[in-house]
Amino acid sequence: MPFRFVHTADIHLDSPLRSLALRDGDLAELIGGATRQAFERTIDLCLDERVDALMIAGDFYDGDQTSMKTALFLAAQLQRLDEAGIRTFIVRGNHDAESRITREIVLPESVTVFGGRGAAVPLDRPGGAIPVAVHGISFAKPHAPESLVPRFKPPLPDAFNIGILHTSLAGAPGHDAYAPCGVSELVATGFDYWCLGHVHRREAHSESPFVVMPGMPQGRHIGEAGLKSVTIVHVGDDGAVDCAPRPVNVAQFERATVGLAGVAESRGMARRIGETLERLRAGVDTEHLVVRLELTGGTPLNWRLRREPELVEIEARHRAGVTGNTWIEKVEIATVDPGNTDARVGPVGELAGAMRDPIARSEGFREEAARAMEEIERSLPPEVRRALGDSVAERAATLDTLIDEGCETVHAHLHESAARGAD
Repeated sequence: MPFRFVHTADIHLDSPLRSLALRDGDLAELIGGATRQAFERTIDLCLDERVDALMIAGDFYDGDQTSMKTALFLAAQLQRLDEAGIRTFIVRGNHDAESRITREIVLPESVTVFGGRGAAVPLDRPGGAIPVAVHGISFAKPHAPESLVPRFKPPLPDAFNIGILHTSLAGAPGHDAYAPCGVSELVATGFDYWCLGHVHRREAHSESPFVVMPGMPQGRHIGEAGLKSVTIVHVGDDGAVDCAPRPVNVAQFERATVGLAGVAESRGMARRIGETLERLRAGVDTEHLVVRLELTGGTPLNWRLRREPELVEIEARHRAGVTGNTWIEKVEIATVDPGNTDARVGPVGELAGAMRDPIARSEGFREEAARAMEEIERSLPPEVRRALGDSVAERAATLDTLIDEGCETVHAHLHESAARGAD
């Protein structure tokens, strides 16, 4: 009798979406709820496919959460599997180690949450079926600077051995190093399948044995764009493995470029935006599409777009509504003046260039800007304050972005004043 299971990770249940909340509270609410819906779909998949187990490789939660609604939701979903005779195996990741829910919630008896020491759980299998053992180790603390692979128990002889581990492997862009290890180190353990978690993009790092990072089931921001899925695995009686992604996301983030070269009227811009959104929507099967638009090209509308970006975003949101189940995450304006592709040419351009560098890059200006950002931060609700950055590097990058955008806005208004003066 074959053995089948679903492998997932990085669910980040009820993740607080601070950056989205700053721009669109309704969209933040949609995506926040989508993490739950994606998990419900994962449970539905387990039931529909009549799998034997669900493997969760860490980061079920999103930090130090205290909501018992989250705990009740989780327990209810895992109870559905328990009632169907489907086992669940969980390792805690770095975010789970911070969560109070992790320590307090009572889960069904069919759920195994591995501790900080390596453990192996042999599964009861019908006579003649391939023996299966599940190995796992959890983060005891939010940080794991060293490899956890040496702590795993040896594989059980004559069994199909599955390892569950939350790890950054050798490192990935945008992800901190957690329990670092090499694929060769995992292969050398003799396990038959490694259920990994932590990196939010799906990748099969090896097929002999399988070493799979499933990605996350639901993206939460534009940096987590594209289709999101879980992985379903079939282990034959001979030990042969077949695995494939199954989409479960409710909303999908995508980037799109709208070329405005030669477009001289707002009506033409709106039409281009609408066409772009309709084309993108037609290629996305998920219920909701969330788009970051970038407007490019040489257009006489350039200065107006930069002076009145809020009007551009309103028009984009309107076109998204007409398209249906489509949301605008942000509109970036990267157009240029068709008669002057070098924005620094001419007196206004030279003034704008000096405003950016050296004035805006001077230490004194940046200190004033940083103080202004801190004042703004203090006026924000606590749940969105971290959107400006959680580290010195992130806050510096946010400050640079705000300064650049401010310079572009001032330049646009200077250009408008100069044009009126010429008239």
